[in-house]
This record gives sequence, structure tokens and C-alpha cells, in this order.
Amino acid sequence: MGVLELCDSEVAAVKPDASVAEAIRVMLERRVGAVAIIDGDMRVAGIFTERDVLRKLALSGLSPDTTPVSAVMTTPVELATSETGPGEALTTMIERHFRHLPVVDNNGKLLGMLSIRNVLEWRIGDLSRELDALEQYVSNDGPGG
Repeated sequence: MGVLELCDSEVAAVKPDASVAEAIRVMLERRVGAVAIIDGDMRVAGIFTERDVLRKLALSGLSPDTTPVSAVMTTPVELATSETGPGEALTTMIERHFRHLPVVDNNGKLLGMLSIRNVLEWRIGDLSRELDALEQYVSNDGPGG
């Protein structure tokens, strides 16, 4: 399974010249913690997250209405591809302290946004299935059991 299958169905994204206020509105409307910043060809140019709001904007004196998101976005961006496995993505996210990972094609075009929530829900489901299988195996009263 690739990480693209775990991504939310609709990607939150804005152009680099969008205002910070617009990026925050998109995050609030979509109920997500990050937006991808994409160029005209849908390639990822950066990412803007809740952490960016706190670290780069909250006490800076910058106006969210007039500041372009490109001025406060995080770049370069760690990216995943559709071939990236959930376990690999989880390791990257934990080691690098990321909560969001854009998923792109071979040309850098945005396909989806993976959140740590998506990966953890997958992992919990995986562990639940494994536990159920182990319980079934242990409780099976077949020959030799």
C-alpha cells in the first residue's frame, strides 16, 4: 500500500502569492493543519503549517492580510511519492518531527497531503488486525491446540 491511499480526498493548497490569511482560511475550512504551496504547474514550492503561524507570524507584527504566504512558508519541503510506504512515511515524520508530508508524482506535482493522523490511523488498524489474528490463533482449539 502506498501513502496516497491514506491521504485525505481533497488536497488543501494555495498559490505562493496568496495571503497568509487566505492560507489560514483554507486550513480552517478544510479542517487541516497544513496547506501545500503550489506553483502554476501544481508543483510543491513550499508548505505552510500551524507551526509556521506560531513561529513565523504570531509575534512578528506581519499582517496576515497583506503578507504573502511565500514569505513565511517552509521550504525546502520533504516529499513522499505514491511509491512511499506508510511505514517509511511514519519513520520520516517521527524522525524529522513533521506532521504533514506532501505526496507528489515524479515531476513534483502535488497528488495528496499525508498527515500523521492518516498514518497513525492506518497503523492502529494494522495492529488491531494483527491482534485479532493472534487472538484467533491462540483461541483456536484445533489439533495439537
